[in-house]
Amino acid sequence: MTSLSTSRLGGDAGFSDALAEPGAAPPFWPRGTREIRYGGDYNPEQWPRETWLRDIDLMREAGVNLVSIGIFSWALLEPTEGEFDFHLLDEVMDLLAGAGIDVDLGTPTAAPPAWFWKRYPDSAPVTRDGVVLGRGSRGIVSPSSPDYRRAATRIADRLAARYADHPALVMWHVHNEYGAPVSESYDAHSVLAFRAWLQRRYGSLDALNAAWGTRFWGQMYGFWDEIDAPRQAATVVNQTQRLDFARFSSDALLECFVGERDAIRRHTPDLPITTNFMATNCPSVDYWKWAREVDVVANDHYLKAERTDNHVLLAMDADLTRSLAGGRPWILMEHSTSAVNWQPRNLAKRPGELARNSMSHFGRGADGVLFFQFRASRYGAEKFHSAMLPHSGPDSRIWKEVVALGQDLRRLGEVQGSQVRTRIAILWDWESFWAQDLEWRPSVELSHRRAIEQYYSALWNRRVTVDFVHPEADLTGYAVLLAPQLYLVSKRAGENLSRFVADGGRLVVGFASALVDEDDAVPDGGYLGPLAEPLGLRVEEFLPFAEDEAAPLSSGGTGSLWADDLRLEGAQPLSVFTSGRAEGRPAVTRNAFGRGTAWYVSTRLDDQRLGTLLEDVLVDTGIPVGPANTGMEVVERSDGASRFRIAINHAESDQELSATGAELLTGEAVSGSLRVPAGSVRIVRIGTDE
Repeated sequence: MTSLSTSRLGGDAGFSDALAEPGAAPPFWPRGTREIRYGGDYNPEQWPRETWLRDIDLMREAGVNLVSIGIFSWALLEPTEGEFDFHLLDEVMDLLAGAGIDVDLGTPTAAPPAWFWKRYPDSAPVTRDGVVLGRGSRGIVSPSSPDYRRAATRIADRLAARYADHPALVMWHVHNEYGAPVSESYDAHSVLAFRAWLQRRYGSLDALNAAWGTRFWGQMYGFWDEIDAPRQAATVVNQTQRLDFARFSSDALLECFVGERDAIRRHTPDLPITTNFMATNCPSVDYWKWAREVDVVANDHYLKAERTDNHVLLAMDADLTRSLAGGRPWILMEHSTSAVNWQPRNLAKRPGELARNSMSHFGRGADGVLFFQFRASRYGAEKFHSAMLPHSGPDSRIWKEVVALGQDLRRLGEVQGSQVRTRIAILWDWESFWAQDLEWRPSVELSHRRAIEQYYSALWNRRVTVDFVHPEADLTGYAVLLAPQLYLVSKRAGENLSRFVADGGRLVVGFASALVDEDDAVPDGGYLGPLAEPLGLRVEEFLPFAEDEAAPLSSGGTGSLWADDLRLEGAQPLSVFTSGRAEGRPAVTRNAFGRGTAWYVSTRLDDQRLGTLLEDVLVDTGIPVGPANTGMEVVERSDGASRFRIAINHAESDQELSATGAELLTGEAVSGSLRVPAGSVRIVRIGTDE
């Protein structure tokens, strides 16, 4: 079995080493150009050679300097088990090298060939309700299959040995979007691997039975081979077992990545190796662990086209990706030029939206902006997916915008390596989300994602940039932490957050937080567990609201969805319910603890009241807040010597940006204020007099 460098699989080691030191240089970065990396996936196997030659000329016209190739080529590279054919890839690599275009070479292990499925049918993934999934699509087989791991490591090793010294190769791209579409498999290999994972985690069946609370409903285990994967059953399955299976499944996928990575590393120790995350959109993978295993964090992001606030969610995804990278530069490995065909409605992006989306990622730390894909596919499941070169060809709006973006990015080389810095963070923990999303919670309307989006949007609308952080991580450097809905709080996390407040930090905790510990058990002493003391209160009972119910607050505005019957133990009420099922009970409280302050929000505040509360918290901390709801996104990057203010105007009217310096896209000198036209982007190197 491959072992991770952190030795955390199945264990409980802390997260103090999970994040890179902010400001540290990446251990690896694609060698070569100092320009911002620009390009996308390229699939030459779908096209004849004459098309490759035209495409390469068009890539140069657009300013493309990095393409990802080979990601779905396993059947071509290894047409029969153990027999390899690299002729097509050799020629494409040579052509790209001759054109000065660098390659992010993929391992094709997200699409095992037909021969693999035929020869190893027991490697097929199995759903929780027992359905064996077939081939004919994309996605991994059972990640615990030893035959799959052997075959995947072999093709990765052969690729690395062949292309180790190729002049086009600057980075490795392992697999594709681990966790999508298959994240858990209930096959026989996975059951055996799950038992081994549990033995490493707990050491004994006594410890497992205690953690899982198996005396409830008489579920005790006397032998390891009595434990199965948590399949569908007559009613709700042991929820700690479900939580552990989610942990195991994320770790099993990570072992697959590490196996391929280590095979590659033996041949190219000086080249970065990554895989493409889906930061806020893949709920099945614990990327805090994964971020420690990649050399460069890379991310795929696709707008939710039907949401009018999708640009805000894009910024949230970019901020989380930057946080996973420990503040270091990262790569936007995939996004779309326009429509995304697998969404309910294939909505095209409006003029200028392609650039705004790209520059938002760039402003939030991405030093690479890539798309899926360069040339639109004529056939297959994604033939209606947009591309840099659309079906309508180079005489199209999209192509002209692609070329214009390439020109703009070439003007921004001096920004490369600079970083985003902030003193505010939102707590984000995949394990807590896994636990909260299980059955029989106090209200079907509980949604950690909705809660986080509301808090994040309130800050985005006030031009406040945030990081995301794991609750067990080193919190040094942050002044304000927000926990919109953190259902699971481990003992270590509780101590960490309590210490943060005692040392002078500000902590805002939303309802339905700290209801259980790391074993999904209610803590001794009741709800809020380790956070009860810094919050200065306890929750005696939940008071969830009926659907569409709301209640007025003494401070103005309304609360909805939830309330708590609180017992104050030092906290002061800032707002109370004035009618309804929670009448007279506190809705928002504040408590002094040590040198810091903790707020508790026992309901879903309306957007205006939440924004006002967060403004008060930031003002209390001395953090500046911008004008609310202007529709203009503003974020800064800094390299220690220079600051770069990036303004993206999502509104339909021109906006004013406060700045003094040089505008990098137009060359305009800026003194005090700059007009940012509707739908446009401006980037100012801020002068020393500001």
